[in-house]
Amino acid sequence: MENKIRIAMAQKNFLVGDIEGNRDKIIASSINARDILKADIVVFPELALTGYPPEDLLLRSELFMRVESALSMIKKGTIGIDVITGHPRKSENSIFNSATVTRDGEILYTCDKEYLPNYSIFDEMRYFKPGEKKNIFKFKGVSIGIAICEDAWFPGPVINAREKGAQLIITINASPFNVNKNAERISVLRKRIAENRIPMVYVNMVGGQDELIFDGNSFAIDENGNLVQCSPPYIEGIFPIDFVIQNSILKPIPGEIVPPLLEEKSIYEALVLGVKDYINKNNFNGAVIGISGGIDSALTLAIAVDAIGKARVQAVSMPSRYTADISIEDARTEAEILGVEFTLISIEETFKAFINSLAHEFKNFKTDTTEENLQARCRGVILMAISNKKGKIVLTTGNKSEMAVGYATLYGDMAGGFSVIKDVPKTLVYRLAKYRNSISPVIPERVIKRPPSAELAPGQKDDDSLPPYEILDPILEMYIEEDKCIREIVKAGYDRNVVEKVVRMILRNEYKRRQSPPGVRITRRAFGKDRRYPITSGF
Repeated sequence: MENKIRIAMAQKNFLVGDIEGNRDKIIASSINARDILKADIVVFPELALTGYPPEDLLLRSELFMRVESALSMIKKGTIGIDVITGHPRKSENSIFNSATVTRDGEILYTCDKEYLPNYSIFDEMRYFKPGEKKNIFKFKGVSIGIAICEDAWFPGPVINAREKGAQLIITINASPFNVNKNAERISVLRKRIAENRIPMVYVNMVGGQDELIFDGNSFAIDENGNLVQCSPPYIEGIFPIDFVIQNSILKPIPGEIVPPLLEEKSIYEALVLGVKDYINKNNFNGAVIGISGGIDSALTLAIAVDAIGKARVQAVSMPSRYTADISIEDARTEAEILGVEFTLISIEETFKAFINSLAHEFKNFKTDTTEENLQARCRGVILMAISNKKGKIVLTTGNKSEMAVGYATLYGDMAGGFSVIKDVPKTLVYRLAKYRNSISPVIPERVIKRPPSAELAPGQKDDDSLPPYEILDPILEMYIEEDKCIREIVKAGYDRNVVEKVVRMILRNEYKRRQSPPGVRITRRAFGKDRRYPITSGF
């Protein structure tokens, strides 16, 4: 028996529902791991065959026929290397979240996920039945256990595997990104290792799926809790790690440990990956963005260009009678710096046409936010028309602070297909803009320093309607992400009147958020799957 085992962590980007494409990627990656990397075992993420999360595709019987066919082709096409594949499995009337080990044309071992997450963005109990306690499989005399994602977050499955003789735990995952998530993963696995004194290999998916980002960051930890290898975030790759057998103990040989990214860089790269995969996986020709000369649209434009390239991005400036000249200048400058197509379309005549058409209806009413919203809706119509004609998706530019309090126009600046910074608070928008400029200056300094304004009325500024963002954002974080009540937020040092006003705005604008496009999730609780509040409510 050789005293060395090489395991390849296949950190791959899969497309939900593309079972045949995912199958081919698994086979090609396995052959690469076998022939080029000389690996003994290759490990793919949770539900790799279907992508994650497959959601209600799991209710279609056809899916399981295609999964079975794909598994059959994988086992026949990967002779000479053990392949661990995540996939859904149907048995009679139950569906399981499973992992299968294939070896030399045969299925060696299948296990099912025991702990099904049913919180935050997860709703696995809607589809899956919990699995039974797992057995282990052997390779070169070494006993190996498998934990499927959430199973590693609880003591039982790993303890059970160790009691059955496991000398190594491989955990396959589809773990979405949020800020500081990888540090949390490492901490959890260290707890399991402290309880069992066996090494663990953690393989995570990478890529964007609707609002979720899978950041990769696959890693290995030895039996003493030391991080011995960590792969790069946000990129596909196959990362081998070697183990040696010493006195019946499996020890990993330390490899490259890619250091964690700084917070702004990590968030920015998550946003770029989310935009890139949403546009490309949905086969859009490119993106069109309404740019105002403000910081939100400037950041969105930069992210789009970094995601899909300048040739596929169009920037559209749509000034009104209230748009400052410097806003048009800054918008043009942003487009020129990034090298994208720039179009200037005034909404003045369109706005006048709407006002004239509505003159009878508006008779005896004072001018108010209705006229402001009409301007935003003129812009929405123009952007969607360009989108329809050119096959480019409209990327909206609203941030989380605005979405929270409803400081956005339904069917206006909220009109579009994907909301890039939907989960980015305004104060973080400024930090990300400064980070992007540290790479190369693409956002004019004047844009960063100017007081934010919707420019829908004379002299308008955001803080005419909202508390300063330095006050608003912490209140939003405590109320939305931490579920703190008004009393707790006030106790943290915030004015009760301000807090009560903000909470009222959050609650009464749920109907708007329900109609907003999906966007990249980066925080512990984003609007969308993460936060499901009733629209009609007396709370």
